[in-house]
Amino acid sequence: MHVKDIMTFPAQTVRADAPLGDAVTLLEDRSYTAVPVVDDSGALVGMISEVDVLRRRLSGSAPREAGGGRVREAMSGLPLSAWPDADVIDVADAMVNRDAHTVPVVVEEHVVGVVSRCDVLRTVLPTERAAQREAQRRVDVYADGRHHWPVTVRDTVATVEGTFDDDTERAVVEALVRTTMGIDTVRVVEPTG
Repeated sequence: MHVKDIMTFPAQTVRADAPLGDAVTLLEDRSYTAVPVVDDSGALVGMISEVDVLRRRLSGSAPREAGGGRVREAMSGLPLSAWPDADVIDVADAMVNRDAHTVPVVVEEHVVGVVSRCDVLRTVLPTERAAQREAQRRVDVYADGRHHWPVTVRDTVATVEGTFDDDTERAVVEALVRTTMGIDTVRVVEPTG
């Protein structure tokens, strides 16, 4: 499995010259542990994490107002990063060895996604919820972003509900769901009448 198969995209980033409060808001609102920091051209220049913000605040070097200062003053330098075609196991190994919670995924120095430890964990130990979420994401992408076929998963059996234009469309949706990690069987329920 490749990083591009599990990464979150598009990535949320913050600019190095943005007020530190912008990064704090992003971390809080999205429940992120870290966010990639980019320069004016969008190139990766660092990471800002909860720990970076706390370290700055506790050091006494931050202005007293909430979120005072700039992101560049608190961020960590260039982080561990990955490319979309990297093997997930290799990235997981690097994350553990370097104690990285979040890894930006880059193409030509620009952030295209992020991978968290939670994303990696879902591939190693898929839960019903994770399998359902991934299967639903796959069929929604196939349906051009529409939630056309609801997917539920119980005990590695996925149930797909809805109607199909033809047998080819049904076969594609079944294949997308069946190839999702954590799903062994696919059951299709079409409305009658």
